[in-house]
Amino acid sequence: MSENLTPPPPSPRLLMLYRIRRMMPRIDRGQRAEVQVLLRNASHPNFDFFILVVLSSIIATLGLLTDSPAVIIGAMLVAPLMSPIIGLGLASLTADGRLLGSAASALIRGALLAIVISFLISAINRLLPLIALQAQDLPGEVLARTHPSPIDLGIALAGGMAAAFALAMPNISAALPGVAIATALMPPLCTVGIGLAWGRQDITGGALLLFVTNAVTIAFAAILVFSALGFSPRRKEGAGLFPRSLQIAALLTLILMIPLTLFSVRFVQEATSDRTIAQVIDENVRAFGDAELVEWDSNQDAGTLKINITMRTNKPLRLEDSIAFQKAVGGNLHAQGVLGDNEKVQVVINQVLAERLDPLIPPTSTHTPTVTFTPTPGPSATPSLTPTPTATYTPSPTSSPTATITPTATPVPTDTPTPALALGASASLPSFRLRQSPEGPAIGPALRTGSPLTVLYGVQIVDGLVWVEVQDSEGRVGWVPQIYLKLITPTPTRTPSLTPTALTPTSSPTPP
Repeated sequence: MSENLTPPPPSPRLLMLYRIRRMMPRIDRGQRAEVQVLLRNASHPNFDFFILVVLSSIIATLGLLTDSPAVIIGAMLVAPLMSPIIGLGLASLTADGRLLGSAASALIRGALLAIVISFLISAINRLLPLIALQAQDLPGEVLARTHPSPIDLGIALAGGMAAAFALAMPNISAALPGVAIATALMPPLCTVGIGLAWGRQDITGGALLLFVTNAVTIAFAAILVFSALGFSPRRKEGAGLFPRSLQIAALLTLILMIPLTLFSVRFVQEATSDRTIAQVIDENVRAFGDAELVEWDSNQDAGTLKINITMRTNKPLRLEDSIAFQKAVGGNLHAQGVLGDNEKVQVVINQVLAERLDPLIPPTSTHTPTVTFTPTPGPSATPSLTPTPTATYTPSPTSSPTATITPTATPVPTDTPTPALALGASASLPSFRLRQSPEGPAIGPALRTGSPLTVLYGVQIVDGLVWVEVQDSEGRVGWVPQIYLKLITPTPTRTPSLTPTALTPTSSPTPP
């Protein structure tokens, strides 16, 4: 009696893989062999490969230093690093040892060559500054490649899948240039060299992490696409649903999510803090009235937030204004949680004096009072009534009374102050000019020796030099060093006073 043998039903995992493959286009064995040969030739570290690496690294470095996105895009199109990374993915999937060694060698040597070239170009630029740069003020295109995030991982994943699919499908290979632009590989490597040349470890570390993220994610995406297209070898009985190389690549990609997430969180915190600081500074600058914020920057140093501000005003600020500004900024930052309880704020204000002119609003004429010094006479004698002796008639012969003299106070002569006049003397440094404030900007042409000036009442000592407030012959009021003046001492005017004269008593005749 014969038994009816039926094969066991396929497992759910095999059914899922079978359905996925049914959705993908079919690639025969000959086409798969052509893709492997193509990647072997493109991933081989020959002379052509290194020439393209040298040229693309030069273009990318100069584009980064000049902050030119168009030049950087050109370097992405020339760079040949995409092929070795995709070749690593295919070699890991198909266990092709020859392709694996060739692609790994090309990728490592090409990456090191790009870093060395960018380092040399940046170091030469520091010695011969053809492009004026500072270590703390690198271009935005350089800084943009130092803060990798999970978004960059997602871009590399999609770009790697598109590149692998375009290589496997010759009819859509025209999409490869766009993929090379999206998955930037050469600019991060050149940014590493720039960071090394400028001694910026944060630039070097961030750019290197971005390159590793792109390389690992593109390789993982290539393994995923090639596995779905049927490039994986025949699996043994009991093997998992996905090849082991794909599992390892997926694990490495997930591990990269940890530093990328930490970078993203820190970057978001810094951006939020900078936005709050900028808002607080702008609000306090507007409190000055006509002040305008030009720029600002900040840095942390031993628990102190140092803020450097440049503002434009139309009147000079005082030291009291800067102290009040620093207290207001520190209080607002502590209240909004930007600074901790033990952190302090140090504010340095760079003031730019400017006058605002609007062609649609003509300036109104302003009367400038001219100080005129008029000699004031001293106190005048006040006339007092002095009794005049009068003869009194009496019926009997009596002696007439004598006249009584009433004394009158005599004012004491006083010196009357006169205007303080001065003549300009010879001057060296600083130049003999009227200035808006001591050591401030000049407000008029140079004064000549012997120029008449009127000394006012303002006196200030700045850096050991005495400055006095004066007015020139044209009515301008400003400040000049006192050593440049020759004072004219006026002669005091004495005020005449009235001296009382004693009256001589006389006898009156007695009427009969």
